[in-house]
Amino acid sequence: MFDWRDYGNGIVAFDAGYVRPILAAIHMVIENGRVAFVDTGSNDALPNALAALKKSGLDVAAVDYVFLTHIHLDHAGGAGRMMATFPNARLVVHPRGARHMAEPSKLVAGVSAVYGSEYVARVYGEILPIPAERILEAPDGTVISLAGRELLCLDTPGHARHHICIVDKKTGGIFTGDMFGLSYRELDVDGRPFIFPTTTPTQFEPQEMRQSILRLLSFNPEAMYLTHYSRVQNVHHLGEDLLRRLDVMVNLALAEKDSGVDRHQRIKQSQSDYLLGEIRAHGCQLDESLVIELLETDLELNAQGLGVWLDAQKP
Repeated sequence: MFDWRDYGNGIVAFDAGYVRPILAAIHMVIENGRVAFVDTGSNDALPNALAALKKSGLDVAAVDYVFLTHIHLDHAGGAGRMMATFPNARLVVHPRGARHMAEPSKLVAGVSAVYGSEYVARVYGEILPIPAERILEAPDGTVISLAGRELLCLDTPGHARHHICIVDKKTGGIFTGDMFGLSYRELDVDGRPFIFPTTTPTQFEPQEMRQSILRLLSFNPEAMYLTHYSRVQNVHHLGEDLLRRLDVMVNLALAEKDSGVDRHQRIKQSQSDYLLGEIRAHGCQLDESLVIELLETDLELNAQGLGVWLDAQKP
């Protein structure tokens, strides 16, 4: 599926082709014929990226930057292949992620330990290294100029310690990766999005996430551009929902801290019950089985991340 969303402001979103339709968006910023991509999906995304360039009347030589909000492979797995295809591009990434993009073996090993090497090979393929001289580390406050369009990089921990968000100073929008949660278009009701946090392993930190969300809101953005999935507006209302749901999800996990061998399943079930209730209150009438299917991977990963966080707390 080639989902295409042109927002009329030099920002386009298209489907990364990752796992299922409209799960992961790649954003393309176009300014005076120059291009920056934000996040890359997996290797399977390259044909869609090339199609997006062609649809915009551009070619691979127009790409100046590839930004990674963080190095989880659904956001960064295709970076090596893209960089090999875009000869003029520089990769922009958090300083903590740069070395893993230059030498991805440890990153792949870590993901394989969780999901298995067969899964990683099937879903992501070969993760290609990127020459270090083509990588730009982006500490907090870094401003990248795309043909004069300023893109401000913010250090935003909470989901991962190698996470940045990118403020587009021209529009006031922010590319948020996973920091401003997940909002799947299938759960929209009369144009109103539903949003919830992603607490995936292994670096979920609720207080840092809360502070990062508040920092993003302090910019009074006109829109957030989420990787999962693309633009949401009415940002301050969604921010309130996101923070409230973050607190509830953390408290539900804390209630199961000493649950023993079935703790993971109990956390997952409590998260599922809570989010289903919230989705119903939102007005979504999708069959429960379809909602669970839609959220299954997130429920599993969120429960894992909350468990890792619980284990890291001092007695």
